[in-house]
Amino acid sequence: MRNTFIIGDIHGCYTELLDLLDKAGVGDDDLVVSVGDLVDRGPEPGEVVDLFRARANSMVIMGNHERKHVRGVLSYSQQVTRLQLGDRYEEQVRWMAELPYHWEREDVRVVHWGLYPGVPLDEVPEDVRAGTTSGDARLKERFGEGPWYDHYTDDVPVVFGHAVVGPEPLVIRDRIFGIDTGACHGMRLTGLLLPALKLVSVPARRDHWAEVRNAWQAPVLRTLPWAGMTFEQIEKKVRSLRDPELDDSVLAQITAWTAALRAAVPGLNERLDAEVARIAEAAGAEFGRVAATHPAASWLQRRRAGKLSPTHLGCATPQQLIELGRALGVDLVATPV
Repeated sequence: MRNTFIIGDIHGCYTELLDLLDKAGVGDDDLVVSVGDLVDRGPEPGEVVDLFRARANSMVIMGNHERKHVRGVLSYSQQVTRLQLGDRYEEQVRWMAELPYHWEREDVRVVHWGLYPGVPLDEVPEDVRAGTTSGDARLKERFGEGPWYDHYTDDVPVVFGHAVVGPEPLVIRDRIFGIDTGACHGMRLTGLLLPALKLVSVPARRDHWAEVRNAWQAPVLRTLPWAGMTFEQIEKKVRSLRDPELDDSVLAQITAWTAALRAAVPGLNERLDAEVARIAEAAGAEFGRVAATHPAASWLQRRRAGKLSPTHLGCATPQQLIELGRALGVDLVATPV
């Protein structure tokens, strides 16, 4: 008899995935179903995706992490995955975009996270099924503070992931199965074997996310458009990324870079004033016409009109300050790392 094996959040833990399939005795004819979140946080997201794409008898549900890639909402773990996948990233995301938001048959229902008990799955909003922030807000509005599955009374078993329940799966009345057991955080990877309703799990080899986020911090930071952010945005971003468990040398470089750019403002002020005075003396009433041909034309004209603050010179971003420096013959460092 063909078995069905439903696997919790894998998050790029490819070795543990192989361990689990082996321990469960999954054969080529058995159906393997992922609750979603194949990627992000683990060391080998591409290998996990490749396994499911290559395997004939497999199904993957859209998780909130796949949905983030599809929608281009890239926080730190998605930025890491994008670098891990390299040139294959865009093609992998196109595949993710076609994933369904649930899977069901007469004997089981599978979603990444939530549903409305008593409501057909295809009528439940996608963000609820995928477990997004907006979906959680919908669930809270509908059910209050308690979890949605407290209201699930159907006889058909429901299987979900998304919320780490600890190293052991959540099982209620042999009908509700929460099987995200934190594989990427050093806990376990769990699957549910049907029709036996047998849980199978394997230990994680290590805390993958702790290692991955540290190893990839510098490469990710180098890809961010620091020069185009405002100075305030940079400060906020640096504060949000500080972590005592991670190497902060790159963040220190970024902080030093912005400090050096700001320290250049007084010198640029002097050069700007000197240029205004030079052009005014040489051109007199023709100041506007002559200044318009200068590389720093906009700054010169605003300074002449008294509309330029000496504290920031109208430069909200490093790139604007660098452009002003270049126009005045001052080379400022263009990138922090």
